[in-house]
Amino acid sequence: MDKIPPRLSELLEPIRDDLARVDAEFARQVESHVELIPKIGLYIQSGGGKRIRPAVLLMAARLCGYTGDRAVLYGAVVEFIHTATLVHDDIIDDSSLRRGRQAVHSRWGTDVSVLVGDYLYMKAMALALTHSEWGIIRVLSDVTLGMTEGELFQLTKNGDPHVTEDEYFEIIRRKTALLFSACARIPGMLARQPDARVDALAEYGFKLGLVFQLVDDLLDLTGTAQILGKPVASDLREGKITLPLIALMGRADGSARALIEGVVRDRSLSPERWEAISALLARHGAIDYARERAVQLAQEAKAQLLVFPPGPERDALAALPDYVVQRDH
Repeated sequence: MDKIPPRLSELLEPIRDDLARVDAEFARQVESHVELIPKIGLYIQSGGGKRIRPAVLLMAARLCGYTGDRAVLYGAVVEFIHTATLVHDDIIDDSSLRRGRQAVHSRWGTDVSVLVGDYLYMKAMALALTHSEWGIIRVLSDVTLGMTEGELFQLTKNGDPHVTEDEYFEIIRRKTALLFSACARIPGMLARQPDARVDALAEYGFKLGLVFQLVDDLLDLTGTAQILGKPVASDLREGKITLPLIALMGRADGSARALIEGVVRDRSLSPERWEAISALLARHGAIDYARERAVQLAQEAKAQLLVFPPGPERDALAALPDYVVQRDH
C-alpha cells in the first residue's frame, strides 16, 4: 500500500507564520492609489490557492539555514509573478471561472485585466530590485521570460491534436516548472550555499513543478466540476492536449483518435463524447501512464535533497512531492 503523505497543513505548520508574513507583504505591496489594483490583487489572493510556491521558498530557506527577512520578501515576489500569470492565463484561455469563482477578466473586463496583470509582473520586479541581489534578479527575469515563451508556445499548439510528449513537457517546463525551480534555488543563493547544493535545490523545484502540472492536468480529466471549480476536461474543451491524451492518441485505434480530433476541432465536448473518451483513457492505461510519470518525477525530485543532511526541514521538502502526486484538487 502506498504511504499516505502528510496533509498540506501539517507540512506547512513550521512555516505558517512566515506564510502569513508573505500574505501581509503581498497585501502591503499591492496597495495603490488606483483602487482596482489592490481590489483585484486581493480578490485573487483570497481565492483559495495553496501558496505552494512561496512555501517551497520558505521551507528551502530553513533547510539552508537562512534566517533573514528576504525569504519573506522573495516569497511575495513569486506570489506577484504567479498571480500575474493567473490573470493573463485566464484571458488567453477565455476561462470564466478560477477555483469556482469568476475569473478576473469575467468580472472586471479584459482591458482592465491585461493592465493589472502587467502591473503585477512589474511590481514583482520592482520589489525584487529593493535589494541588490543581482543573481536572484537575473533568475527571476529569466523565469518570467521563460514562462512567457511557454505560454506563447502553448498557443501555437492549441488546437493541434498531435502534440508530442516532448512538446508537452517543453510547455510545462516553461509555464510551471521554471518558477518552482526559482523558488527552491533562491534560498540557496541567499544562504550562500555551495553551487552543488544550489543546483540540487533548483532541480528539486524543477521536478516538483513538473509533478505539480502533471497532476493538475490529470485532475482536469479525473476530478469533478465541484472539486475543480470549473468544468471537467476544460483543457480538452479549449483545444489543449495533455499527457494522458497524448498517451491515448498513441495507443488507441483510428476511431478513438478521430474522436479526440473532432473535439479539438469543434471545441465542443458533449456528455456522450466525454463518456467515450473517459472510457478510452481508462481502457488504454493513459491515466495510469501519466500518473506513473508523475510518481517517477517525484522520486527524482526527492533524490536531489540527499545532498543535505537529514533533518525535519529536509523531511518536509521530501514529503511535498508525495503530497502533490496524491492531491485531489
